[in-house]
Amino acid sequence: CCGMEGTGGGGGPPSSAVADWSLVFWTLCSVILPVLITLWCSFQRSRRQVLIRGIFRKSKHDWRYTDLFGQPSYCCVCAQHILRGAFCNCCGLRVSEGCLKKADQLFLCKEIMLRGNGGARSSMPHHWIRGNVPLCSCCVVCKQQCGTQPKLCDYRCVWCQYTVHDECMMDCLKTEECTFGEFRDLIIPPYYLSTINQMRKDKRTNYEKVAPYCRKHWMPVIVLANTRSGNNMGETLLGEFKILLNPVQVFDLSKIAPAKALQLCTLLPCNAVRVLVCGGDGTVGWVLDAVDEMKIKGQERYIPQVAILPLGTGNDLSNTLGWGAGYAGEVPVEQILRNVMEADGIKLDRWKIQVTNKGYYNLRKPKVFTMNNYFSIGPDALMALNFHAHREKTPSLFSSRIINKAVYFFYGTKDCLVQECKDLNKKVELELDGERIALPNLEGIIVLNIGYWGGGCRLWEGMGDEPYPLARHDDGLLEVVGVHGSFHCAQIQVKLANPVRLGQAHTVRLILKSSKMPMQVDGEPWAQGPCTVTITHKTHALMLYHSGEQTDDEASSMSEQDQVREQTDEDV
Repeated sequence: CCGMEGTGGGGGPPSSAVADWSLVFWTLCSVILPVLITLWCSFQRSRRQVLIRGIFRKSKHDWRYTDLFGQPSYCCVCAQHILRGAFCNCCGLRVSEGCLKKADQLFLCKEIMLRGNGGARSSMPHHWIRGNVPLCSCCVVCKQQCGTQPKLCDYRCVWCQYTVHDECMMDCLKTEECTFGEFRDLIIPPYYLSTINQMRKDKRTNYEKVAPYCRKHWMPVIVLANTRSGNNMGETLLGEFKILLNPVQVFDLSKIAPAKALQLCTLLPCNAVRVLVCGGDGTVGWVLDAVDEMKIKGQERYIPQVAILPLGTGNDLSNTLGWGAGYAGEVPVEQILRNVMEADGIKLDRWKIQVTNKGYYNLRKPKVFTMNNYFSIGPDALMALNFHAHREKTPSLFSSRIINKAVYFFYGTKDCLVQECKDLNKKVELELDGERIALPNLEGIIVLNIGYWGGGCRLWEGMGDEPYPLARHDDGLLEVVGVHGSFHCAQIQVKLANPVRLGQAHTVRLILKSSKMPMQVDGEPWAQGPCTVTITHKTHALMLYHSGEQTDDEASSMSEQDQVREQTDEDV
């Protein structure tokens, strides 16, 4: 019995130690194993992404990887239903990750130029791709809806966007001449570019005989998108426009400068090209500067007309020209192209602003700006200056139009309390067409070229309770107004007050006598010391005006303008 007790007592501690070590082992396993699995998955994911990027880089397709397709999608290679995979921004091909290499071998992307040296051509066949047709599309043969079956089915032409059922697809359709569909007047056909390329090699420039150059209603469009503007929709729009047009017509301004992109105009009919700028007012100004460079190079006959798709924060120029105060995807890209086709050509005054610093020993050249919208000194320029300084520090925060306007509101409220620009009338002198203007007690002066200011406010007309000549953007006149401060600006924007109207003029001269004041030109602000600011007419820009749906404010403003024109005609 004693021996048994001794054996039992001696076996206790080892079994307890084994249990402790077992607990430690399984605890370590439960902690380390998930970490190792996570690291392994992360390594595999990064390795897979490197492989995918390598395929994308070598491919002739413009692939974009997406984690979730916006509609039921099927791989064009294996026909399996897929939730994620690669999407071609040019031809609309959708494939699973494992079928990428095979898709490159099996399917051609949209050709921006036809290959081969078969001489000049004036037509090309359809380029059909099977499956993933747009929702609610109809068959061109039987007029019934396509893409209704839950599988890879039906065909779509990547150029004319026509869709055909599998059972309606005939041999004649595969070889039939493509008409380029609804937007044939906007598309640059691949056969045109290949013919022009061959003619340039032969040093011939008589493009007038090449189809569709000679077609009466051909108005090719060039799309210039700034992917960094406003609400970051530029990337999506680039892909949608590439699907509907020739990819050579669509440019990303973060990768290529407007001046280089606009050289495509020299290969197209004179006075026929239309440019759609997707971005804010700053992007539009950048493009118009590139157009002015074309004039300097002697390319006046190739100058395009410019339309705007507003992606910025303020978008006052876009609002003035009827393109709206901001785009958030509510209008289909197809409708945007229709609006560009139907828009009317108008002129926009552009102004030269010369800022000459004061001082006998100042040897620096005067700063020269080009103005499309407005120039200002005072509280609104201060808000813009603070906003830009904040955005430079933390650019990732400013990815939404709502956030941008909230920051503007914050700095405007701050200035109401601080009043950094008070007694401006004692610091500046104002001359309109050489005549000195007596200034009341003001904090800011705004010089307007267009009707809208401050993100959608018609500043010159105000509440319309006094008969003032209406502001125009093509009359060679500037409207000059004053504001009493940030709170007064806010009252004007909600139609509770009018600005202090100082007059209209062809030339404006403003002298800052002392201290440093914030200034801005078209939303680009800076702090300026004592100087002389001279504003004179520079040139005209050819723009496109969209006379679409109007707001109540726009309708009333247009009716007022019509009344003024009628009264002028009667006086004449």
